[in-house]
Amino acid sequence: MTRLSALFHGLATATVLSSLMPFVHGDEPKPTTYDDHVAAIFKRHCLQCHGDAKQESGLNLANYAAVMKGGSGGAVVVSGRSSGSRLFQAITAEDPAERMPPNNDALPKEQVALIKAWIDTGLRQNSGSAAAPTRTLGFTPTKAMQFDGPPPMPGKLPDVEAMKTTRPFPILALAASPRAPLVAAAAYERVDLLDPTTRRVLGSLAFPEGEPHGLRFSRSGGVLLVAGGRPVQNGRVVLFDVATGKRLAELGDEPDVVMAADISPDESRVAIGGSGRVVKLLSTIDGKVLDVLVKHTDWITALAFSPDGKLLATGDRAGNIQLWDAVSGGIVLPLAEHKAAVRGLSWRSDSEVLASCADDGQIVWWNVGKGWPAMSKADAHPPRRPSGVYGKIPNGVLDASFGPRGELVTTGRDQVVRLWSADGTEMKAFPMESASDRSPASRIGVMPLRAVISFDGKTVVSGDSAGMVRSWPIVSE
Repeated sequence: MTRLSALFHGLATATVLSSLMPFVHGDEPKPTTYDDHVAAIFKRHCLQCHGDAKQESGLNLANYAAVMKGGSGGAVVVSGRSSGSRLFQAITAEDPAERMPPNNDALPKEQVALIKAWIDTGLRQNSGSAAAPTRTLGFTPTKAMQFDGPPPMPGKLPDVEAMKTTRPFPILALAASPRAPLVAAAAYERVDLLDPTTRRVLGSLAFPEGEPHGLRFSRSGGVLLVAGGRPVQNGRVVLFDVATGKRLAELGDEPDVVMAADISPDESRVAIGGSGRVVKLLSTIDGKVLDVLVKHTDWITALAFSPDGKLLATGDRAGNIQLWDAVSGGIVLPLAEHKAAVRGLSWRSDSEVLASCADDGQIVWWNVGKGWPAMSKADAHPPRRPSGVYGKIPNGVLDASFGPRGELVTTGRDQVVRLWSADGTEMKAFPMESASDRSPASRIGVMPLRAVISFDGKTVVSGDSAGMVRSWPIVSE
């Protein structure tokens, strides 16, 4: 029995009586409440396992206070967020083995609609109650990790010959140093190190292993992780010293490209994933496999260590996200919201919020302590219909990356880079044709693939499918 099944084991089929319809005084709607609507459903069919006498998984649905308290796994309903409430997830799960009530048909649509309305309109106890406050994303910047010496910057690096390609090579990966005015951008068989404001190349690192698909600076800023390889041939991770360009370690020996990778905050471990559907934890000291994390059923497309080093988030092509204990490798929690491939995962600097984005067009800010979406944006990069083109370019968010003050930058198939405040409000939109290089970029097929915010929070940098790096000032001088 799964964790979700155990939490709600005992929920049974219920029928919504006509007397429960939320209307009075003709067509005037009244609030959907626990006392007037939801309690009757729970009382009729759920209390033998989730009542005063017995509480499966610590969950009691017999009274409002108990429901709000939740079970042994925490809260089961989130005000304003039915899709982020585990109770609602349980009764609407597509898999019969996961759906509640167990061993029964799915609840009728009318019942589901009532429970959804109760959650989404504020979890009111009765018609005289005020709506419960919606969860917020309060953010207090954490004290930066202390490091000795000036921020690492590239010195005189070895010359790297730019490999010629028949067409522009897309920038598949981009990373910003957490301590210095430095951005790393992927190119074919190399990585360029640039100034985020001027985009001047300060040096390059050779990556003869093939295509760089993942770039990450260490928390110290002194190490750059480059992950990639050649499709269906090889996959490798290389760690570089940022100042000298020296190769510090070569990790992994995969039969396919490493699609996602990150280095732990203490620089002792590297996590990698790809078409093999497993996540491997490798030692940076001797390259040995420390653990293999098995849970995903599709390609690993994104992963990231939390800044405090306690958790590892991984996402796959099917839209699944898993949280792991970064030390023991044990599964902590699944995060279910996306319906298509996860394209990006990024941790806020306080390790309390994880941002995810996917091909379904959603950006989700996850409260990882509670395991629910604190906030989400559907159609964050909405579909568009270019002039002279039949049909629409579908929506889809291709990347998401937090800045130093909790702001989030995202890219999408609408050819726009968007900046979101710490509370999820869209602050700015940067169309590609407004980039600081003023070059035309509105032609079909060219779009921003990756974006980051500079260490000082002053500049947004993006890399596109035509191999160009673009930048915008966040605050006008």
